[in-house]
Amino acid sequence: MKSTSRPVAATPMAFVRAIMLGYEKYGVDPSEALRQAQITPAQLRKPDARITAAQMETISGVAMRELDDEALGWFSRKLPWGSYGMLCRASITAPNLGVALKRWCRHHRLLTDDIGLSLSVAGDVAHYAIAEQRRLGALREFCLVTSLRSVHGFACWAIDSRIPLRETSFPFAAPPHHGVYPLLFPGPVFFSAAGAGFSFDAQYLALPLRRDERALRTMLQRALPLTVLQYRRDRLLVQRVRELLRQRASELTTADALSHALHVSTRTLHRQLSDEGAALQNLKDEVRRDEAIAQLCRSTKSIKQIALTVGFGNEKSFARAFKQWTGASPSEYRRSAPA
Repeated sequence: MKSTSRPVAATPMAFVRAIMLGYEKYGVDPSEALRQAQITPAQLRKPDARITAAQMETISGVAMRELDDEALGWFSRKLPWGSYGMLCRASITAPNLGVALKRWCRHHRLLTDDIGLSLSVAGDVAHYAIAEQRRLGALREFCLVTSLRSVHGFACWAIDSRIPLRETSFPFAAPPHHGVYPLLFPGPVFFSAAGAGFSFDAQYLALPLRRDERALRTMLQRALPLTVLQYRRDRLLVQRVRELLRQRASELTTADALSHALHVSTRTLHRQLSDEGAALQNLKDEVRRDEAIAQLCRSTKSIKQIALTVGFGNEKSFARAFKQWTGASPSEYRRSAPA
């Protein structure tokens, strides 16, 4: 018998009630938006009710048009339909993601000064932050969540890569529906923080944008899913795995340990590496080979010491693997290396 799967209702009704506050602010009847999204008054009143991503897309889109405000009442002035499209167009011609996000922050000030956006880099970590410059009231949570999801969704789309988040923070206490946050923000989520923002690997900032005006027009027709659905492919996963193995090889000896460090499941790790044409064992061998070669050429360590350093239990198994990698034994390779 063929089974059918139904869309998962994970979006909290609290976000819909926030949209209703926007309707109340502008004195507009929300019944048509609720009807199109198939949300009944009884569901709307139920504290723990959930809706699907498609329903959230529908009600958000209808509300933005009916209210002529893409901010849905968050700010002290409206953001007319097309405002965020303008932000995308201002950023899409940037040479890389870092420049695109800087433009996004700068041009957002033309839309509103109720919040300020910033991008900073410290070492290998990039941080995107929201500074609240006026009280957002009952719309605070929905505004901050959607603002972070919008820019993260745009960034992932622009470079055609999932961008894992090292952490995401919010300056309010964990709401009753806090369980949905890991679905919206991959990685650790913290509440009651000093401000709203997220951090990620700064290497993503150097990636070139992979979209043009035609792709942008297509995306803008269905831009709202970017705020509720996760981008799946990570174009830097192979590079991040290599780096972690170089830095923490003795600690991350298993696929489970490595996937935990990357905040993904072991199954997802293997699948995404396969999508990028790589395999975890090959990456491990590549990192061990490079480290072994470096130590053979640059140190006076014995072959046995090097074998243990790069993760082999004994010199014999190391020599066998090294010959498979290079065609020479470790001692032969050391003798032939340039002085």
